[in-house]
This record gives sequence, structure tokens and C-alpha cells, in this order.
Amino acid sequence: MNRNLLIFGLILLSSFLLIAGCSKKNDKAESEVESEQAVNEYAHANVFEQVYRQVQDNPEDIDALYHLADLYDRRGSYQQAVDTFKKVIELDPDKKKYAYFKMGTAYSRMNQPEKAVEVLNEAAIRLPRNPVVMNNLGIAYGKLGRLDDEITSFLKALEIRPRYAAARFNLALTYLKKGDEKKARAQYEALKEFDVTMAEKLLKRIEAKK
Repeated sequence: MNRNLLIFGLILLSSFLLIAGCSKKNDKAESEVESEQAVNEYAHANVFEQVYRQVQDNPEDIDALYHLADLYDRRGSYQQAVDTFKKVIELDPDKKKYAYFKMGTAYSRMNQPEKAVEVLNEAAIRLPRNPVVMNNLGIAYGKLGRLDDEITSFLKALEIRPRYAAARFNLALTYLKKGDEKKARAQYEALKEFDVTMAEKLLKRIEAKK
């Protein structure tokens, strides 16, 4: 009987050690995953530092400069984005056409619509079939109170991409600013055919004007 108790005790001890070993292994695995996430080279901050160093090492690396400007823009550091996009354009005004678009949009976000209109018009020359350029140009015109130019820009955006929900929504709001509810509702009817959620938001804005 003593022998049976001894065997049973050894089995319990082995089981305990096995469970403890597995637990430690799992803890170690979880720590390694956390460590990999902490030093992930694709993390935003690390990418920014890497690109920033590239620009410091070679200030005429146009690809690195464009990437850095884009990262500033994504951070909401619009003035730094503008300054860096300017450097891109100075190096080669034709290679990075989107620099004009992004710089103009950054000016608009900094509430500098005059500069936004100027740069976005340059972007429209270089990217004539880009509906987002025309949409953002329309927004900049709207900030200046140039409603007819605002409408023209949104219409051009929709000519390029008829199912561009943001441009159709913005166009309707501009019609409301001009007091033309009929045309605003026409945009609502078109919008609800392909974007019900945005159409509902537009309808609320139209109804609020009554």
C-alpha cells in the first residue's frame, strides 16, 4: 500500500511540474509577442523616425521627402507637411504630382483657403481626372464664399465619378447655402441610390433648413 501511495504521489508531482512548465512556456510566449509589438519596425513612430533620418542623410531624396511630408500630414502637423511638400515640388514639380493636392488640402485644413485654392488649381492641372482634387477645391472655394465656383468644382468631381458620395453631399449643401432646396433634394434622391447612410444625413440637413 505504501508503494501504491508512493507511485500515486510521484504521478501527482509529475503532473504538477508538467502544468507549471506549460504555464511558464505560455507566459514566455506572451512576453515575446508583446516585445515584438513594442519594437515593430512598421509602427508609426518608428517609420517616422526612419524616414526622418533618411531625409537628414540625403535632403534631396525626393521619395523620402514625399513620404515624410505625408507622415506629417497624417499626424495633423499641417504646416510641417506644407513646408516639406514645397521641398518636394522644388526638387521636381512634375514627378510627385500628388504633392500639390496634399499641400492644397493641408492649407485648407489650416483654414488658409486662398492658398488652398491656388495650390489645388495647380493640382487640377496635373491631375485633371482626379475627383478628390475637385471636391477639395470646391470646399476651399466655399470657405471663401465663392459659391458658384464651389458648385462648379463639385459638378466636375461628379462628372469624373458620378457615385462620389462626398461630392454629391457637398454639392447639395452648397445648393442649400444658395437657398435652392429643389436642387439639394435632387442630390439627395441621387445619393440615396448608392449611399443610404449619407443620404439620411443629407436629408436631416435639408429638413433642418425649413
